[in-house]
Amino acid sequence: MPRLLYASLMRFPNEKAHSLQIAQNCEAFVQAGYEVTLYVPMRFNPPELRAIRDPFAHYGVRPCFRVRRLPVLDIMPWTRGRAQRVAFYLIVASFGLALLLCLLFSRADVYYSRDEWLILLLSLVKPRARLVYEAHLFAQTRQGARAQRWAATRVGHVVAITPRLARDLIEQRGAQPERVLVAHDGYQARRFAALPTRRAARQALGWDETAFVVGFVGRLEMLNMDKGVGRLVEALATLEGVTLALVGGPPEGVQRLAAQWATCGGVSERFLALGQLPPVDIPRFLAACDACAMPHPFTVQFAYYTSPLKLFEYMAAGCAIVASDLPSWADVVQHDQSALLVPPDDSAALRQAVLRLRDDHALRLRLGQAARQQAQAYTWEARAQRIRAFIEGRDCPQAQGSAEAHAGF
Repeated sequence: MPRLLYASLMRFPNEKAHSLQIAQNCEAFVQAGYEVTLYVPMRFNPPELRAIRDPFAHYGVRPCFRVRRLPVLDIMPWTRGRAQRVAFYLIVASFGLALLLCLLFSRADVYYSRDEWLILLLSLVKPRARLVYEAHLFAQTRQGARAQRWAATRVGHVVAITPRLARDLIEQRGAQPERVLVAHDGYQARRFAALPTRRAARQALGWDETAFVVGFVGRLEMLNMDKGVGRLVEALATLEGVTLALVGGPPEGVQRLAAQWATCGGVSERFLALGQLPPVDIPRFLAACDACAMPHPFTVQFAYYTSPLKLFEYMAAGCAIVASDLPSWADVVQHDQSALLVPPDDSAALRQAVLRLRDDHALRLRLGQAARQQAQAYTWEARAQRIRAFIEGRDCPQAQGSAEAHAGF
């Protein structure tokens, strides 16, 4: 069985979506036929995360891959501002050194990472053909761009999560087109195989069965960029019979949204904040919603380089989706076919789309069924199979809805 070594600088577990993505992808690579070891640093975690004794159960993945924790110098919790950059490079350097020492006594057929600096370190001692760099953003700083260029040109395979990211890595970072694959994020099919009915899900949560509930899942910011939930509050606060339900944080952000909801005239009982839920509980939450929202504003990152996990989980749950009309997911969902897409930063358009969904049960049903059908092409297992075929030089099955699944342009 071929061996895959996945290296990440993340805290494990942590509260952010990328840790869920990595855990579920490691499981999927096992399903694709690899023996997988995930290498992570021993970093400081807040008390609520240290209390998680079983990360596999927390993420809802089978304990089918190994996790090795390597010692690092982590002063991040005690730094602020510019000092955090120094703290980050200390983590990179100490983890990289520990990883290289480990590799003296172990080998793998594939070395995989989302972190440019780790890819650069691995490229010093491992053949290019065995290195895979999975890109999730297009670096905007001069230093970040240089590191990304080095990573993209020193590996045998690049996986980009959107078509535009693939194109820019080729045209501006020097990646060779035949070595780049587009693979959106996805979802774990098993978690969505036996969803409760909406009524049962609401009874379990203690929600009003007659309310029209719009859900949002995830952290309120990404890379210090607001995800537009404030616009959602503006749009929904005074809509009759509409409830907004949020899963995620941070808590201070949720408190600000609750205050904004009240300021906009919303009834407090129609603002539901569930806080941070374990990933295994998200399908039940989604089953209780009538619709789900992605109100992201237009930023370069959101518009071109983001493939949100929430989109694919909304689709897998059969939710009627209302989302900003951004190129990042234009090849995944289409307006009035599998979602309602509205101009970003437009509260009035967002409000009108939710009104349509509230008042048209047939539309909600049609959009939800179409989204669930399309979601079948975006399971983690299907993604891992495509990536393995790409690594091994075999034909990759094209993901449905993706016009540029292989970036050979």
